[in-house]
Amino acid sequence: MVILKRIFSLYRSAYSGLPKEAWMLSLVEFINRSGTMVFFFMTLYLTQVFQFTPTQAGQVISAYGIGALLGSYAGGRLTDAIGAYNVQKLSLAITGFTFILLGQLKSYWLITAVMFFMGVCSEALHPANATAISQVCPPELRTKGFALNRLAINLGVSIGPVVGGYLALIDYKLLFWIDGLTCLLAAGVFMLFFKTARPVQESPAGAPVSTPTQAVWRDFYFLKVLVFVFFLGVIFVQLFNTFPLFFRTVYGLKENRIGLLIAVNTVMIVLFEMLLMDALKKWPVGKMIALGALLLGGGFALMPLGSTFIYGCITVAVWTMGEMLSMPSLTTLIANHSNDAVRGKYMGLFSFAFALSMVVGPLLGAKIYDSLGPNTLWFGCGAAGIILWWCFLSLEKAKNKSYNPG
Repeated sequence: MVILKRIFSLYRSAYSGLPKEAWMLSLVEFINRSGTMVFFFMTLYLTQVFQFTPTQAGQVISAYGIGALLGSYAGGRLTDAIGAYNVQKLSLAITGFTFILLGQLKSYWLITAVMFFMGVCSEALHPANATAISQVCPPELRTKGFALNRLAINLGVSIGPVVGGYLALIDYKLLFWIDGLTCLLAAGVFMLFFKTARPVQESPAGAPVSTPTQAVWRDFYFLKVLVFVFFLGVIFVQLFNTFPLFFRTVYGLKENRIGLLIAVNTVMIVLFEMLLMDALKKWPVGKMIALGALLLGGGFALMPLGSTFIYGCITVAVWTMGEMLSMPSLTTLIANHSNDAVRGKYMGLFSFAFALSMVVGPLLGAKIYDSLGPNTLWFGCGAAGIILWWCFLSLEKAKNKSYNPG
C-alpha cells in the first residue's frame, strides 16, 4: 500500500502545475492523432485498390513529405503573423476536409496533388502548437508541457493504426472519413475552448531577449541546432523504414511481433516520460539532449549484437530512453532561445529540419542498408549518436554567450 501511495505521489507531482491551456492543447493533439490511420495504410490502399505500382505509391507519399517541408516553414511564419491559435484552427479544419476529399479521388495526379496540399496544411499545425505550449507554460514548465503534448500524441497514434487495421478490412474509405472527422472534432474542441486567439505573451520586464526580430538566419547558434536536429532526425526515422525490415529479415520476427516491439516504445513514453522530465527538471537542457542523442544512436547500434525478441525489446528500451530525453528537451531549448516576436519562425524551422530528415533519412538509410549491409547502418547510427552527443554538449557550453547580429 505504501508503495502504491508513493507511485501515485510521483505521478501527481509529474503532472501537477501545468496550466489548463496546456492540457487542452494536448487534448486537441490526442483527438487529432487518435484518427491517424490513413498514412499507415496508404501504400496498401494505392497498390491494392487502384493497382498503383510501388514506385507510384512512393511518389504519392513523397508528395506529402515535400508539402510537409513547405508547411513546417510556412506554419512558423504564419504563427508570427496571425497567431498560433488561428493557425491551429485553420490547419485542423482544412486538413479534416482534405482527408475526406482524398478518399473520393481515383486519379494518380489528383491524389498526388491533394497529398502535397495536405502536407502543407497538416504540418503547419506543429510549429503553431509548439509555440502555443511555450506561450501558456512558463520557462520552468515548458519541458513538462512539451512532454505532456508528446504523451498525448503517442496515445493517439497508438489508437489510430489499430482501429484503422480493422476498418481497412471493411472498407478503406472509412479510414479517410475517420481521419478527417477526428481532425474536424479536434478543431471543434479547440474553437470551443479557445473562443478567441490568446494574445502572445510578452517577455517579463528586464528579461533577456535571445534574438532580434529580423535575425533568425543570422543566429548561428540556432542554425547549428538545426543541423544537429536534422542528423538526429535521420537516425530516428530509421524506425519507419529499415528498422522493421531488419527485424523481419535478420531476427526473423513476424509483423505482429515487430508491432509489439514498437509498442514497447509507446508504453514507455506513456508511463515514464512525464516522470522522467519531472525528475530531471533541474538538469541543463543541453546535457539532456546530448545524453538522449547518445542513447538514441546506441539503441540502434546494439541491434546487430542479438537475435531474440527479448533482446530486441531491450534495444528499443535504450533508444526510447534517448527519445524521451531529447525530443521534449529540444523543443524547450528552441522555445527558450527564441523571443516572442519570432518564436513561430524558430519553431517552423525546427519542424522543417525534422521534416527534411523524414525525406532524406529513409533514402539514405535504405541505400546504406542495401549497399553496405544492415550492420554498417546500425553501427553508423551509433557513431552518429556519439558525434551528436559531443555536438550538443558543445552547444550547452555556448548557450550563455551573447548573440550579436551585427
